[in-house]
Amino acid sequence: MSMSKEDLIRIIKDTAVIFGITLVAGLGLGFVYELTKEPIATQEAQAQADACAEVFKEINEAGVLDTVEELTFNPIEVNPTISEQLKNEDYNVAYIDSVYEAKKADGTLYGYVIGVTSTSGYGGNISFYMGITLDNMLKGVSILSISETPGLGMNAEKVLVPQFRNRKLEEYKVVKTGAVSSDEIDAITSATITSNAVTNGVNTGARYFTILSEGGNE
Repeated sequence: MSMSKEDLIRIIKDTAVIFGITLVAGLGLGFVYELTKEPIATQEAQAQADACAEVFKEINEAGVLDTVEELTFNPIEVNPTISEQLKNEDYNVAYIDSVYEAKKADGTLYGYVIGVTSTSGYGGNISFYMGITLDNMLKGVSILSISETPGLGMNAEKVLVPQFRNRKLEEYKVVKTGAVSSDEIDAITSATITSNAVTNGVNTGARYFTILSEGGNE
């Protein structure tokens, strides 16, 4: 059956309309993307800086976390040689996914922010930042993402994080009977797996810092 001239014209018109709508929609989306790209990038950069600054805050006289040193944070490449060395040293339940130099207003290096992902959480990966100064002090830990059991492992923020503030950098271990020595961390009640996951991740980040500060690779 041959197509009539009227049918052919209608098909061409319909195709042209669809093409026009698609073209306008595409141009509109492209315009919106260009319009919002820079503000989104600015917001993301600010959120990143805020997260980095969090791990260097200290408790003031009012008992509130406060900024005591104005810092800027510059991302640097994660050293693959150090990462490989960590695996060879059996730091294999966490990995380093980001590193930032923390610099004072005068440009001098103050320490590092190290982004860690622990792969041994009860409910999946646990990601956090940790801030370490050049004098080997762990200033703080800030959890970025966690999916542990509510009421148990999810208590990491209020039980574990405070224990990692302003501590001498060393190899930490989890205990259930109450921390006594400087290298001991009190476990979350009924959430030993989460406690070990975070602590092992902190140890991995601490070891990365030690190798980095000693010149890269021992």
